[in-house]
Amino acid sequence: MLEIEVKFYVENLKAAEARLQALRARVIQPRQHETNIRFDTKRMSLRKQGQVLRLRQDDKARLTFKGPSERDSNVLKRVEIEFVVEDHKKAGLFLEALGYEQVLFYEKFRKTYALDGTHIMLDELPFGKFVEIEGHSPHSIRRIADKLGLNWDSAIAASYQALFEHVCKTRKLTIQDLSFRNFGKLKIKPDDLGVIPADR
Repeated sequence: MLEIEVKFYVENLKAAEARLQALRARVIQPRQHETNIRFDTKRMSLRKQGQVLRLRQDDKARLTFKGPSERDSNVLKRVEIEFVVEDHKKAGLFLEALGYEQVLFYEKFRKTYALDGTHIMLDELPFGKFVEIEGHSPHSIRRIADKLGLNWDSAIAASYQALFEHVCKTRKLTIQDLSFRNFGKLKIKPDDLGVIPADR
C-alpha cells in the first residue's frame, strides 16, 4: 500500500517509448483514455492534510485514497489504498452521500510498461506529456530513469492538480477542469507549468 514514484515532463514521449522497447520492456496496459475525479469536503479538509480521494475510470472503475506524501531524493512516497468498484456512477454518488463533492475533473491517455520490477507510465495530458515511474525504492526508480535518459534533477514533485493550478495562474485561465476540450488549441510551454523537460 506504499506508493513510491517520480514524475518527469518530457517533450518527446515517443522517444521515451522507443527506449523502453529497446530495453524490452513489457506492455502491461495498452494506451487508453482515463478520467479522474478528485473529491474533497467543502472546506478542502483532505487537501489541507495532504490527502487525496479519487475516483478513476479506465478499463475499470477504481477508488483511491492517498495519504500525505514525503519526498526522498526526488521520489514521492505515500500510502495508497486502491480497489476496483463495480459501478463508477454509484461510487460517485456514494462519496457525495458521505459529504464529499467533486473538486476536480482531469483526463489523460496512459500506456503502462513493466521493466526490472518497476512500472513506467506514459501519460498524455491536455497540457503536456509525462513519464511516471513507480518502483519499490528510490534506487530502482533512479536506475530506470537513467536507462531512459531522463534528467533526475528535472523530477517533478507536484501532482497533476498542482500543475493544472499553476498553469491556470500563469496563463490566467478560468477553466475548471483539466480536459482536452478545455485546453483545445492552447499552446502550453514548460515555463507555464513551472517544469523543466527531462529529455533535453
